[in-house]
Amino acid sequence: MRLIHPFEPVFDENSIILILGTFPSIKSRQRGFYYGHPQNRFWKVIANITNTDPVPETIVDKKRLLLENGIAISDVLQSCNIEGSSDSRIRNAVPADLSKILNNANIKCIYANGEKAYQLFMKYFHGIFEGKIVKLPSTSPANAKYTFERLVLEWKKLY
Repeated sequence: MRLIHPFEPVFDENSIILILGTFPSIKSRQRGFYYGHPQNRFWKVIANITNTDPVPETIVDKKRLLLENGIAISDVLQSCNIEGSSDSRIRNAVPADLSKILNNANIKCIYANGEKAYQLFMKYFHGIFEGKIVKLPSTSPANAKYTFERLVLEWKKLY
């Protein structure tokens, strides 16, 4: 099934960090925002490394957390064929237009949330960004080999 990315990236002119995923999961598409699966550890990790308590629940609070900490968020893909939510099931990928973020924010470093996001970024965008690109372990519940504590240690590279 061909799907088009259903929501906009989050950024402003003060964003210095860009976190890229691949494409929204089924739960994220249903909930209308990034990392919407209740088992995805993204929001818990970001809250932890930014010393935010409690972990944001609403889209408004999640956007505020990102922007107050200079974080932009988007996905590498604008559309693709995918069954389920697994990155391994992505076919016929079409890259997102990241120029909107890169031209209107002060991005110093890009962090890929997982191997597939990193691979897709390097395939479609290598050379358009002169800053540092870092691959971080995925916050997905499918990445069971990383405990929450281990994810936090790796994701502290953001700061």
